[in-house]
Amino acid sequence: MPSFGRIHWLVGMMLVSYVGFMSPIARADDWPQWLGPQRDGVWRESSILDKFPPSGPKVLWRISIGAGYSGPAVANGRVFVTDRLLKRGSNNPTNPFDRNTEVPGSERVLCLDQKTGKILWTHEYPCVYRVSYASGPRATPIVEGDRVWTLGTMGDLLCLNVQNGAVIWSKQFVKDYDALIPVWGFAAHPLIDGDQLICLVGGNKGLVMAFDKNTGKELWSRLQANEPGYCPPMIYMVGGMRQLIIWHPQAVVGLEPGTGKKLWEVPFEVRAGLSIPTPRLDGDKLFVTSFYNGPILLQLASNPPSARIVWKGKSNSEQPNRTDGLHAIMTTPVIRDGYIYGVCSYGELRCLKEATGERIWSTYQATTGKSTRWGHAFLIPQGDRFFIFNELGELIIAQLTPEKYHEIDRAKILQPDNKMAGRPVVWMHPAFAGKCMFARNDHEIVCVSLAKE
Repeated sequence: MPSFGRIHWLVGMMLVSYVGFMSPIARADDWPQWLGPQRDGVWRESSILDKFPPSGPKVLWRISIGAGYSGPAVANGRVFVTDRLLKRGSNNPTNPFDRNTEVPGSERVLCLDQKTGKILWTHEYPCVYRVSYASGPRATPIVEGDRVWTLGTMGDLLCLNVQNGAVIWSKQFVKDYDALIPVWGFAAHPLIDGDQLICLVGGNKGLVMAFDKNTGKELWSRLQANEPGYCPPMIYMVGGMRQLIIWHPQAVVGLEPGTGKKLWEVPFEVRAGLSIPTPRLDGDKLFVTSFYNGPILLQLASNPPSARIVWKGKSNSEQPNRTDGLHAIMTTPVIRDGYIYGVCSYGELRCLKEATGERIWSTYQATTGKSTRWGHAFLIPQGDRFFIFNELGELIIAQLTPEKYHEIDRAKILQPDNKMAGRPVVWMHPAFAGKCMFARNDHEIVCVSLAKE
């Protein structure tokens, strides 16, 4: 029989292994990838302010950068963000949907000091745009150890040295794999799983590709679809089994993470290729929402791996008076205690009953204050409340319950300056790390303190 000391050591090692599995990317107070350290959008730091000071949260620094939709990543004292610079004398098309005009310029990866905002290094490469909404990169960088991976709008996948920005390896989806450029560019945030970097590519190898994160070697490729869509790959634990969830414009699919082997598939055709919001798992229920075609709730199983439809929305219109659930365009929904919170097609923050999809309440207060097509806000749970960053550049502290939306406070952080939607917006997901929020628009990135005094 092992000694008490031996048992204590084994339990300790099990806990270390568990924590390492849950947070493989970085420390809990970092935000090293899309939706944070556990890729779930939850801000887990404590000692965060209850209300904003009268003059708003303290601005620690502001730094000028170029345009882009990509959010920042924060890891190990550094902030990583991507942007785009137009070539001198060039302009984006007057029509934001124009995909035929070639617009010369360059994309950049910037590394900033987390405390001061000082730019430590820049990696820049030429990049001609041929996409709708040609503002800048879409995907959030992903950081682990001494490396950072970025994905550009036109399919430039880079692995860079964290210290100096040197290129370790790179891929170009269009040139290397004959991938077709999506209408709004490549936007699905890459995913790290062990030694794999998993991306949505499309082209002659397959929709989903796994690369060796250290060398760029192709490990496997799977699935075929008319277009890749924009939804980030996600890995969820279902009944003790890890499943790689891929949502593309024709179906929701479960794959074996290590090999890409198909486990199950549920057809879910969506208009305009708009598979965007990150699917959310609650127990064995997987919730997916789309702009035109509405929501679907799946029940997943692991033995054998399978999926069945629990309920599905009946409306194929984004018009607010015709939507019957949640028709999100970009917002990642949040599921809490049997209720779903998300932003619908015309900017309504809605609460749905998870079991049935029934709408419980809705409000425009958290987004634009009125019905606005593509009205948008990011929802970030923190303790028993939410930090909501809306397209007006406002940060809101609120409680979301099945009873109501209760706003506690709000403050202006950034000026909305991206006008491709026909109005000025901020459509860039913020990062929350070191008791601060890091957010950007098309002209600057800002760090504001949210620490409790």
